[in-house]
Amino acid sequence: MTSQSQGIQQLLQAEKRAKDKLEEAKKRKGKRLKQAKEEAIAEIDHYRLQREKEFRNKQTNVMGSQGNLSAKIEEQTTETVRNLTSSYHKNMESMMKKLLSMICDINPEVHPNFRHAV
Repeated sequence: MTSQSQGIQQLLQAEKRAKDKLEEAKKRKGKRLKQAKEEAIAEIDHYRLQREKEFRNKQTNVMGSQGNLSAKIEEQTTETVRNLTSSYHKNMESMMKKLLSMICDINPEVHPNFRHAV
C-alpha cells in the first residue's frame, strides 16, 4: 500500500509540475503577445511619421508653387488696379468736360432725312 501511495504521490507531483509548466507557458505566450503588439504599434507609428513627413514635403512643394502663383496673381491685380486708378485720375477731368459740353452745348440742326412738306 505504501508503494501505491508513493505512486499516487508521484502522479500528483508530475501533474503539478505539468500544470506549473503549462501556466509558465501561458505567461510566456501572454508576454510575447504583449511584446509583439508593442513592437507592431511602434513600427506603425514609425511608418505613419515617415509617410506624414513625405506628405508634408510633397504638400510644401505643391503648395509652395501655388503660393508663388497666388502671389504673382495678387501682384498683377494690384498693378492693374493701380494703372486703372491712374488712368481714371488722369482722364477724369477731360471726360467730364466732354460730357458737360455734349449735354450743355446744343446745336439745333435739321436732320438730313427731314423732308419739308410742300
